[in-house]
Amino acid sequence: MNILLLTNEYPPHIYGGAGVHVDHLVREMALCDNGHHRLQILCFGDQREKSPAKTVTGIGPAEALAAAKLRQPKLLDALYRNIVMAGSVEATDVVHCHTWYTHLAGCLIKQLLQIPLVVTTHSLEPSRPWKKEQLGNGYYAAGWLEKTALLNADRIIAVSRAMQDDILNLYDAAPEKVQVIHNGIDVEIYRPTRNTTFLEEYGIDPNTPYILFVGRVTRQKGIVHLLRALHHVEAAYQIVLCAGAADTPEIEEEVNAGIAAVRADTPNQVVWIREMVPVDRLVTLYSHAAVFVCPSVYEPFGIINLEAMACGTPVVASAVGGIPEVVIQEKTGLLVPFETAGTAAAEPKNPQRFARDLAAAIDTLMRSPEKRVAMGKAARLRVEEHFSWKSIARRTLATYAELTIRPSDH
Repeated sequence: MNILLLTNEYPPHIYGGAGVHVDHLVREMALCDNGHHRLQILCFGDQREKSPAKTVTGIGPAEALAAAKLRQPKLLDALYRNIVMAGSVEATDVVHCHTWYTHLAGCLIKQLLQIPLVVTTHSLEPSRPWKKEQLGNGYYAAGWLEKTALLNADRIIAVSRAMQDDILNLYDAAPEKVQVIHNGIDVEIYRPTRNTTFLEEYGIDPNTPYILFVGRVTRQKGIVHLLRALHHVEAAYQIVLCAGAADTPEIEEEVNAGIAAVRADTPNQVVWIREMVPVDRLVTLYSHAAVFVCPSVYEPFGIINLEAMACGTPVVASAVGGIPEVVIQEKTGLLVPFETAGTAAAEPKNPQRFARDLAAAIDTLMRSPEKRVAMGKAARLRVEEHFSWKSIARRTLATYAELTIRPSDH
């Protein structure tokens, strides 16, 4: 097949789970069926790559838009790149979009070439009200683009059963068009390592257990709730926050204040790693953490939990979205009950109770090294058995084949 994938994020410009998903999906699809499929990737950036299996073309920003000082520059920049994408494709069998940033292009290409449109939902805009803080009223336009793409798609891939339920509840999508294909992990890259050479460079004592958080500084990832929880833990821990790329100055200021309060009011040592950490170092951080904490308020799947589990680390996570499909309670980690303040809220209904429950779960595992070891082994085994990219790529290709079969092919 000739396959076109549209994405905002693509290596080396990756900042979230959607980019990780596309990167690994493309790698595995390029290897399937003896490399007979031809992949074309259009993305945001300056990437240029060409091989027999795939071509990658980055679409840059419009200088004229920046010079014009228009309102909603981020939204208009995305729309400009979508128009360029739509005009860059001569022929393909199927078009596959990832995130609202490419939905306009996907809808246009579907009509211009009369081919099937596949959309993978990594998140849903109505469930992320904090994005208005980042996009202003462009948030509503992003939601409209998402809705338009989902209602025009020939197939919607949900990364979890929880996401599938959200799609059917929030949009008038035909149930038969929605299927679940879980996210995955490269178990050869993410695996336990004994290497500790650089931990001290970050100010981490490799001989003292530490709690690890990895994620953007955003409402979604719940870092502010972890900082509140640290005021309630029973003992003093090393806390390592691998957290950069704040969504807004406001959330960055709030996190700065939260870290300062933890340092001032508790004996916990907080190490804040603000820069993007290379994968090999991230694997080391996961591997040597006593516990990985994922306090997200919204997580359609939560690929970061897979990364930690693949490195043999137990997880404490909020029981939201697709996380309970990944983290098995009392076997690979502990799930913290999470009751939302509303149907699309960015806060738990009772923030103080959630912080205390989070702290209690952390304390439970930190007090029991034997339980942590057993959970870490079970976590690695679960990832190996259920979340390989090879199977995800094959299921995705099967979806394409189903949509592109012509009546004469039967």
